[in-house]
Amino acid sequence: MAAEPETRPGPAVRARQRAFVPMVGPALALLAVFVLGPACHAVWISLQQTAGYGDSRFVGLRNYARLLGDPVFHTALLNTLKLLVVGGGVTFAAGFALTMVLREMRGRLVARNILFFPNIVSALVPAIVAGFLFNPDGLVNTVLRGVFGVSDPPKWLAVDNTFTLIMIVAIWAAVGYYTTIIMAAVDRIPASFYEDCALVGATSWQRLRHVTIPLTWDVLSVCALLWTISSIKVFELVLVFGGGTAGTPPSSTWTVALYSYAATYGGSGSPPELGMTAASALFSLLIAAAVVLLLRRALDREAVRF
Repeated sequence: MAAEPETRPGPAVRARQRAFVPMVGPALALLAVFVLGPACHAVWISLQQTAGYGDSRFVGLRNYARLLGDPVFHTALLNTLKLLVVGGGVTFAAGFALTMVLREMRGRLVARNILFFPNIVSALVPAIVAGFLFNPDGLVNTVLRGVFGVSDPPKWLAVDNTFTLIMIVAIWAAVGYYTTIIMAAVDRIPASFYEDCALVGATSWQRLRHVTIPLTWDVLSVCALLWTISSIKVFELVLVFGGGTAGTPPSSTWTVALYSYAATYGGSGSPPELGMTAASALFSLLIAAAVVLLLRRALDREAVRF
């Protein structure tokens, strides 16, 4: 049996192979210098007891053990997961509801711009506005006293209520952004699909379940990943709204990001603990990676093409 002739890549394939290194190499070098290098250094720092200056001491996994045994970190982790799960559910439910309402009203462009406004200003602005509204002498309590005659209005910023308000502010700041994305996804659905639903007498819930959600599933998957990343990074909102001008907010309102900040800058004159900072940051990275993988498995379905 004659041997098959050896096949060699053609000139075009060889040209692409020669161009691969000079075209992709610089990007890989930047990735290694500015991403992989700092990431490996963070792992090394998390295994040490150091303030970032002076002597450092290798402690192995002791920082991670301290992290998992710290009740403050447990609270910060629970708050972060609350914001991720509960806040995400409310945000997307509100985004869908607002999308359905805005599609049927006049002036939808103006309303959408108003909803999107919190995303074009600093993240500190929603926290400052919320503090102005809900502090003991703020606008809400002033209206309750002056208009409704409430002599003892609720203590909105009490420790037990603060994180709930932080979640409400975070949802308010984000809902316009996700509403805009969901509305763009819904607008691309052909109107004939909804006309067919009307002909067979489908209810609003049936249209949402069997038409709108399946045809926007790819966009919703991306939104879920974006919300996961942004909720794990929530920091300045808690710092400003929970602490105001008094300094670091109470630990009952902390998130994982704020826990890392507190470990970095210390407290009450104590030196910073960069090992704990790196350990908490890497722990939050692992949480984000785990949630993203779970979301990809849960949301992985074939996109409906139309």
